Amino acid sequence: MSELPTETAVPVHVGIDVSKARLDVCLLPGGQALSVDNTDDGVAQLVATLKQHPAAVALVLLEATGRYERRVASEMLEAGFNVAVVNPRQARDFARALGKLAKTDRIDARTLAEFARLGHARTCEKQPENRVLLDDLVTRRRQVTQMLASEKVRAQVPQDKATRAMIAKVIRLLEQQREDLDRRIAELIESDDDWRNKRDLMSSVPGVGDNTASQLIADLPELGKLNRQRIAALAGVAPVNRDSGTMRGRRMIFGGRATVRRALYMAAFSAMRCNDVIRGFAERLRAAGKAFKVIVVACMRKLLAILNVMIRENQPWTPRPALQNA
Repeated sequence: MSELPTETAVPVHVGIDVSKARLDVCLLPGGQALSVDNTDDGVAQLVATLKQHPAAVALVLLEATGRYERRVASEMLEAGFNVAVVNPRQARDFARALGKLAKTDRIDARTLAEFARLGHARTCEKQPENRVLLDDLVTRRRQVTQMLASEKVRAQVPQDKATRAMIAKVIRLLEQQREDLDRRIAELIESDDDWRNKRDLMSSVPGVGDNTASQLIADLPELGKLNRQRIAALAGVAPVNRDSGTMRGRRMIFGGRATVRRALYMAAFSAMRCNDVIRGFAERLRAAGKAFKVIVVACMRKLLAILNVMIRENQPWTPRPALQNA
C-alpha cells in the first residue's frame, strides 16, 4: 500500500502595523493576529513567536511610519527573515483596491499581510551601523536647516529689541549645530572608503557640493547600481504617463524620494549656471519653448543620470560625450 503524500506547508506572510507604542501583527493564510509593545521586549517576543511557527515565514511587510518601524525591521533582518518596508500610500491604495474603506490597526495589519502575499514588495537589506548613523545625521542637518530658515524669516518681523535678541540667539545656536553636524558627517564619510570615493566623484561635478553628495550617499544608496530609468523613478524625477484611449495627458513627475528630489533641485539650479553640460542642455530646452519648471526637472533628471554613470564607472567628472548623452 503506497503512502499518502505529505502536505507541503504553506509559506506564511506577515503584516505588521507599526505605531509608536504597539505592533499589530497578522499572519496569513491562517489569519492569526497578535499585538505586542513596540519595545525591545515586545519585538523579541514577536521574533520568538515567528521562529516557533510551524510553517516558514516567506516575508514580513511593514509600513514606513516615521522611523518607528526601524527597530522591528532591524531585529527581523537580524533574525534572518525577509523584510519589506513599503510606502503607506501604497498600502492604503491597495486596501482601497480591495474595497476596504474602514481603517483600524488590525485591519491594516491584515491588509499588509495580503500585500505581502502578492510578492511585489522589494525586500530590504541589512544596513551597516554607520549607514544608520549617517542617515540620522543627514536627517538632523536637514531639520536644523529648515528651522534656521524659519527663524531668519521670523527675525524680520518683531519690532521689540528683546524679541529680536532672542531670535538671534536661537539662530546662532542652530548655526553652531549645523556646523557640528557638517563636521560629524564629513568625519563619518572620511572613515568609509566607499563613501569617501563616492563623495569625491560626485563633488567633482560643477554644481554638486559636499552637502548634496552626503545627502545622496545617505538617501540614495542605489546610485550606480540601477539604469537611468529606474534611478530616475526611484528619485521621483521620471515623468509619468497619463493616457487613456485617444487622450494623451500631460506628463508629470510623481512619487519617489522627496529628500533626494530636494537635493537634486538645488544642485540643478547651481549646475544650470556653472556646469557647461547642464547649462547647454537647459538652453536647448528653453529655445524649444519649454516651461521653466519642465527645464529644471529635466536638468535634475540629467544630473542624476550623469552621477549614476560616474558612480557605476568609478570615473570623475569630465564633460565627455558619454556623460552628455546620459
